[in-house]
Amino acid sequence: MTPAAGRASLVEGEFVFTAEDFRQIAEILHGHAGIALNESKAALVYSRLAKRLRVLGLRSFRDYCALVQGVDGVDERQAMTAALTTNVTRFFRESHHFDHLRDVVMPGLAERARSGGRVRLWSAACSNGQEPYSMAMTVLSVLPEAADLDVRILATDIDPHMVAEGRAGLYSEEALEPAPPLLCHRWFDKAPGHGPNMLSANATLRRLVSFKELNLIGDWPMRGKFDVIFCRNVVIYFDDATQERVWGRFLPLMTPDATLFIGHSERVTGAAAKRLNTTGLTTYRMTA
Repeated sequence: MTPAAGRASLVEGEFVFTAEDFRQIAEILHGHAGIALNESKAALVYSRLAKRLRVLGLRSFRDYCALVQGVDGVDERQAMTAALTTNVTRFFRESHHFDHLRDVVMPGLAERARSGGRVRLWSAACSNGQEPYSMAMTVLSVLPEAADLDVRILATDIDPHMVAEGRAGLYSEEALEPAPPLLCHRWFDKAPGHGPNMLSANATLRRLVSFKELNLIGDWPMRGKFDVIFCRNVVIYFDDATQERVWGRFLPLMTPDATLFIGHSERVTGAAAKRLNTTGLTTYRMTA
């Protein structure tokens, strides 16, 4: 009798995938990234992680769980998180947020920057960079000289591969189609050597954006405050308690009139809801 005999598998396939295997993976993912999984996601978890088992030459999910939980499992925990998260992004996604940033938020921030003041924006789940570059193009549409002033955008993500893609700043013409053509033509250049349909963020755009790896439920090394935070379509994957903690952690890092943009399926909850007032669709402003 094989070790797997008698262990009911949640999913049919080449590997046995038991309820206990799922429980351990869900527990690891929640502890590492704050993401909550229920057993209805068993087939998705199996299909994505079976590929990891093949790459690693493992024979069972039991062995995989042992690896990920072990002292040498740091890299694989990161790989597991990347495999189980979906980096859905596009330029100017939820365009009303960028309209609000341009028309309502940026005029005052532009005046401050031109007077020598500090302006900071944060893309708190930046995926492969399309959100922070959209923010940067919006800033530049109001303040073309922003890169020469004390204006900067921090772009962070838990996935180092996404951070690397954002830092590279290379996108297909198809990916850039949602961007306003005038902005796209001004701030992206042809990328010789990367294919005929590839464009590269130009030097000015790159100067505005700094990419860093950061786990939203881990340590936040930032000390300065932000005038604008985009945290969209990420906390929806957290349980209610984790969502409230994340919203609450933003407050000490927000300037008195800071603006927070969140995803269309998300709502600010917990203590942060008392300090953040709705000023538009999934748009909040800090209050004293």
